[in-house]
Order: sequence, then structure tokens, then C-alpha cells
Amino acid sequence: MTTDPDRARDLRRRRMHERQAGIFGLLLAGLAVAGIGSAAVFSGAVELPFLARDFSTATPTPGVGSIVPCPPTGALPVAVGEVTVNVYNGSNASGLASSTANSLTERGFAVATVANATLRLGDAARLSFGASGVAAAYTLAAHLDNPVMVLDERQDATVDLIVGERFNDLLAADEVTLDPAQELVGAAGCRPVEEVVPAPAPSVASSSEPGAEDIPADEEPLEGEVVVEGE
Repeated sequence: MTTDPDRARDLRRRRMHERQAGIFGLLLAGLAVAGIGSAAVFSGAVELPFLARDFSTATPTPGVGSIVPCPPTGALPVAVGEVTVNVYNGSNASGLASSTANSLTERGFAVATVANATLRLGDAARLSFGASGVAAAYTLAAHLDNPVMVLDERQDATVDLIVGERFNDLLAADEVTLDPAQELVGAAGCRPVEEVVPAPAPSVASSSEPGAEDIPADEEPLEGEVVVEGE
């Protein structure tokens, strides 16, 4: 014979099972409704106002190396003796800036500073210059293998050459295709200089006489970044 405590326990179990069955039923029904709704939206049968608008990607801000300025209209190559170059070692190779400065001097360029960049550069070479030095930078670029070109805020016509980890040497003299009597040709995709947003102008970290041994920096940069500390 079933006692009263047994009957009460059976009733409690039955009610618990009924509640669980009800909860699971509601969950399954909710999942079914969500699935049907998602399928309807995906197929286009149902349109939701907040999903109807087009999604867009923010327009990238011109930055370091992203947009190259074109040479001024009608600009001719600058005489190498009038191109003042600051050479910085952005690699892990000791003496690279000095040897590069010597090669530039042999070709007639005016080398002003030989120093270390405070961080290493992953690119082969990078030219930094201001609006007044665009023609000078293109003249120097003709002696290099596809350097990265960066417009900065400096006011003079000097050009900074940072030699990086993948830099080997200047192009051979017979590979320099630059006609002093022909207008400079802009890089692919270049824009008028007034349309290019300049990067902050770097300053010299440390300097030495041209030809002195330079010691490579110890810190790693963000990829492609060169940072030169102020004096």
C-alpha cells in the first residue's frame, strides 16, 4: 500500500517533470521561431529596417608611405651636387649608413649627416622629404631599388635616406635611368603634393662624420616603422 509520504513524493516528481517539459518546450519553440525568422531575413522574404542600410568601410587616412606625391609639373632632375642627403642606418648591419653615404658622395650627392635610426626598418630603403624636396627625392630615388617615399612636414629640400634590413646597395650607375633634360616621372598612383597628408618630420637622433662607423639600433620597430628621436 502506498503511504501518504510516498504519494506526496510522487506528486512532487510529476510536477517537476511537467515544469521541465514545459521549459524545454518553450526553448524549442523559441529556437524554431528564431530559425524561421533568420531564414526569412536571409532569403529576403522579410526586411528589417535597421538591416536595410548599406554598410561601409571607413576611408583610410593617408599615412606613412600610403600616397606618394608627384613631382611638380615640368620639374627636371636636380643636379646631384644640389641634393642634400641625410643617411640613417635602420638595419642591424654595422656601418651600412657610412658605406651608403660614401657611395652617394662618390656619385656627387651632398651628404650632410650619417647616423643611426633609433629603430630598425624592415623595408630596403625609405626616403623622407618635404614639399620643397620632392624633385630632389625623385632624383635620389632613381639611384635606389624601389624605395618607399614619404612626404613629411619639413620646410627645407633635404632628403633623409633610411637604409633598412633588405638594403643591398645603390643601383649600378648604368641602371640609373634619369635624363637631366627630361621631366621627372611620378610614381604609379602618385598625387599632387598639395593633396598628400604629410607625416611628422623626423629629427636627428645622433650624428657623426661621414664615413664613421655607425652602430645599429637594438630595438625592434612596428613593421615598416622608423622612429628617430629628437636631439
